[in-house]
Amino acid sequence: MPRYNIKPKKSLGQHFLKDSDIAERIASTLSAYDELPVVEVGAGTGALTRFLVEKGYRLSIVELDREAVALLRRLFPDMAERIAEADFLRMRPEELPEGRFCIIGNYPYNISTQIFFKLIELRERVPCCSGMLQKEVAERLASPPGRKAYGILSVLLQAWYDVEYLFTVDETVFDPPPKVKSAVIRATRNARTELGCDEAQMKRVVKTAFNQRRKTLRNSLKPLLGNDFPHYAEPVFDRRPEQLSVEEFVALTTMIEGCR
Repeated sequence: MPRYNIKPKKSLGQHFLKDSDIAERIASTLSAYDELPVVEVGAGTGALTRFLVEKGYRLSIVELDREAVALLRRLFPDMAERIAEADFLRMRPEELPEGRFCIIGNYPYNISTQIFFKLIELRERVPCCSGMLQKEVAERLASPPGRKAYGILSVLLQAWYDVEYLFTVDETVFDPPPKVKSAVIRATRNARTELGCDEAQMKRVVKTAFNQRRKTLRNSLKPLLGNDFPHYAEPVFDRRPEQLSVEEFVALTTMIEGCR
């Protein structure tokens, strides 16, 4: 396939990757899943797309910007019917490939967090999701317990996926350069089939705890549990939320459910 040198249009309102080596490295993050269909989210001007095509993936594209969609259909006419002008976050499951598929992209900064919340919803069908996003968000997704970056999405995503921080990307490889660095991560589905507690309740516990992350759980969870919760004397309530692993949040939620 020819290596297009397309000057991104600033009117598209995004930061476009211009480094082919970085694009090829990102495309290679799905090499263990080359038998599965791939959905690229936010293809922009096709910097990553061309390497996914060259590697022979059964590729579909979801791109919200009409101008970018028109460009992509000109660059990749053989797959024009598989380039959807749509908002990935609003797509229904039946609008995505049947069965299992992977997700990849140079994700727009303003929706990258929401993409990974949607990934959690699609976890039974998506064994791997990789791509580039703002470095701060990537660190948050991949952070282990005990670090400042560890937070709500760290817990909720890592309940279902093993998340790897692969490499950092300098801002100079974009046109126009953003004010922050980027990073590439890969989320691979783990072996967990159920949490062992009510998922909605665990989400409430995690979100409430991290809303006041500097406080101990005894104080941060009072908006959810009230002042008279019978197990506040348990040692876990002396800890702050960033100190708890996924398994410990499951155990905490189970304790709370047992009192309701």
